[in-house]
Amino acid sequence: MAHRTPRAGTRRVTRREVAAGLATAGATAALSYNCPCYEPQSRNGNARMLSAFITGLEGPELTPREAAVLREARPCGVILFARNAVDPDQLCRLTQAASAAVGEEILVLVDQEGGRVQRLRPPQWRALPAAAAYMRAFASDPGRAAHAARTSARLTAADLRAVGINTNCAPLLDVPAPGSHAVIGDRAYGPRAEEVAALGAAVAEGLMAGGVLPVMKHIPGHGRATADSHFDLPVVSASREALEAVDFVPFRKLAALPAAMSAHVVFTAYDADLPASISKRVTEEIIRGSIGFDGLLMSDDLAMKALSGSVADKAVAVIAAGSDVVLACNGGLQETEAVASVAPKLAGRALQRFERARAVLGQQQSFEVAEAEACLAEVLHLAA
Repeated sequence: MAHRTPRAGTRRVTRREVAAGLATAGATAALSYNCPCYEPQSRNGNARMLSAFITGLEGPELTPREAAVLREARPCGVILFARNAVDPDQLCRLTQAASAAVGEEILVLVDQEGGRVQRLRPPQWRALPAAAAYMRAFASDPGRAAHAARTSARLTAADLRAVGINTNCAPLLDVPAPGSHAVIGDRAYGPRAEEVAALGAAVAEGLMAGGVLPVMKHIPGHGRATADSHFDLPVVSASREALEAVDFVPFRKLAALPAAMSAHVVFTAYDADLPASISKRVTEEIIRGSIGFDGLLMSDDLAMKALSGSVADKAVAVIAAGSDVVLACNGGLQETEAVASVAPKLAGRALQRFERARAVLGQQQSFEVAEAEACLAEVLHLAA
C-alpha cells in the first residue's frame, strides 16, 4: 500500500471538543504529516474576496489555463475525483498548485465515504468499508460500531491531509426507506434514524479530530428518493410528519456541524415545484428552520440531471434559494467560467459560515495509527 502513514501519538479528541468545532486549550498542535509541498497563504494577505463556488479540475495536473482561471475567479474550493488522482506525490502537487493559484487556503474536497464512493482507491490508497459495514460488523454492539467508525474516519483524515485534501463529503445522513433507489443503499449507516445519527456523528468527530472538514449530506434527506438525482429528479410525497419523524432526525441531531450539502430532491409537502437545493422555502423552513442548521450550506453538483437549465442558471437558483456556495464538479473550463461569471463573492453570513468551517482545518490532534489500522482491518474482515 503506497499511502503515507501519519505520525502516531496518544491524545484522543473528546465529543465535547469536536461538537464545539474548536480545539481546546490543551489540544495538540497540528502535526507535520500534512502534504509536505503545501504551505497555505495567509488568509488575510489578499484583499480580493473568494467567490461562492467550488469547482472541479480537469485532470491530474493543473494546466496553465486552469491556473489562470482559478487565479482570476478565486473559488472558495476545489473538488477532486478519480480523474485527478494518480498517486500521492502527484495529488499533493495538484492540491498545492490549486491553492497557490487562488492565493490562500481554500477548501479541497473529495468524496471519500468508503465502499463504492471512494475517489482515492487501492493500491495507492487504503480500502475503506461502506458505511453500512460498521453495523454489520458490530450489530450487537452499537458503541463498538461507533468507535470503529470514528477511528476509521480519523485514519481517513490523516490520509487526506497527507495529500493536501482538507474536506470530506461525509457523513451521509440519509435514512433509506423500503422501496427507495439503490443510489443510497449501503452508503447509509443503517436503516434507522438513530443509528444513522450516532454513526454519522462518530465519523464527523473522527474527521474533525484530523483537521478535515466534514460535509454532511444530503440535507434534508435523500433516503426516500425512488430515483437517482444524478440522472432524474426524485419526488418525495411523504407527509411532513413522516419526514420530521425519520428523514430530518439525523440532520437535526448533527445540526451543529460546520458544513452540509443539499439534496436535489423535491419534497411535495413543502414545495411541490422545486428541489430542496433551489427551494427558498425548503432552505428557510426546513434546513435553517426545523433542522436548525446554521453552517456552510452548499448544493450538490450542478451537473446532475435532477436540475434543468444552463449551469449558470442553476448556480443563480442555488444562491437565490439561500445556499452559501454552489458546487460545480464537471471540471471543464467552460463550466467553471460560466459559474464564476454569476457566483457572488463570499460576504456577510456566508463568509462567516465559511470561516467557521475553515477553522476546523487547524484542529489536528494525534492518535494511535497502529490501533486505527487494526480497527479498520477488523471491520473490513467482519463485513466481508
